[in-house]
Amino acid sequence: MAEGLTVPASGSLDLVSLGALVHRLDTGVIPFRKASECRIHVSGGEFNVAANLADCFGLRTGVVSAMVDYPIGDLIAERVRAMGVRPHYRRFEHDGVTGPNMATVYSDRGCGVRAPVVFYNRCNEAAARLKPGDFDWNAVFSGGVRWFHSGGIFAALSPTTAELIIEGMQAARAAGAVVSFDLNFREKLWRVAGGLSTAQETLKRIVANVDVLVGNEEDLQKGLGVPGPDVAATSKLDPSAFIAMIDSVLARHPNVKVVATTLRDVRSTNRHVWGAVAWIEGEVHVAPTCELDVYDRVGGGDGFASGLFYGLLSGAVPAEAVALGWAHGALLTSFPGDTTMATLAQVKSFAAGGSARIQR
Repeated sequence: MAEGLTVPASGSLDLVSLGALVHRLDTGVIPFRKASECRIHVSGGEFNVAANLADCFGLRTGVVSAMVDYPIGDLIAERVRAMGVRPHYRRFEHDGVTGPNMATVYSDRGCGVRAPVVFYNRCNEAAARLKPGDFDWNAVFSGGVRWFHSGGIFAALSPTTAELIIEGMQAARAAGAVVSFDLNFREKLWRVAGGLSTAQETLKRIVANVDVLVGNEEDLQKGLGVPGPDVAATSKLDPSAFIAMIDSVLARHPNVKVVATTLRDVRSTNRHVWGAVAWIEGEVHVAPTCELDVYDRVGGGDGFASGLFYGLLSGAVPAEAVALGWAHGALLTSFPGDTTMATLAQVKSFAAGGSARIQR
């Protein structure tokens, strides 16, 4: 366990996530402009972590978010329940024409040399209206909470969402919870929200409250303004550049006790080489690398975070926690959608060196 990272032994909720719920329209390998049908996935970078921990890892989780009372909201709420996540909603009425809306993500999976394409419609999004004071944190945490999680996607939606994250984190810390944050830097979102300077100013204030930070070199550089490493990585799977940035992160944010990220070398849309690295308790832990035959890459990073958090919540040694995150993130890319369909037994087997041989 990381030095100073004290995870409460019990609580009615193992983890609470704060973030926006969205629905993703997925046309599979067909480009959107040629599509005639799609699948609907319920997602959200912050929600995915709570959903994965509940469905695969058997933990008690909750999500704090906005919900609009119209059929799309009903669909999303049903999927939240199906994943076993306890909802805490600030509800909004839909005017039947302009909203407010539950955000839509549009995507295709690409194939081979053709990259996936993702774009958004977050116009008049209900989650962007969320603000401090909208939730009774004492009620949300009334039975005890062990871990609180949010992310940079939600922070980018509006000035008030960033303030709500800070309010939630401070309430969670007062309740004794570990606080985590996935930088998830999305340049398109921050460009609309005020640009790079606004992103860095906002994210630095948030990370001042964080114990466990998830983010790659680009997230750290663009999101937090941490200088790039002096060490050049020999490949996208080489963790040396990420490791070289840890001292700079800690110098600016000495409260941070864990920093972790995935490593991914994209050979083609459907063939990736996958790894992970984490700085925990002053030591670096590097996961193995493996080749992935990718079905749907969306949500792999959230899958890694989920497995890592499970390891830390369950008292696993740091190297095992990183391996669980690496294994779950890898498995998640083999399923359609943004959230897990894996079992805990599958994750543990793959983390321990299991293979894709048929199970009879």
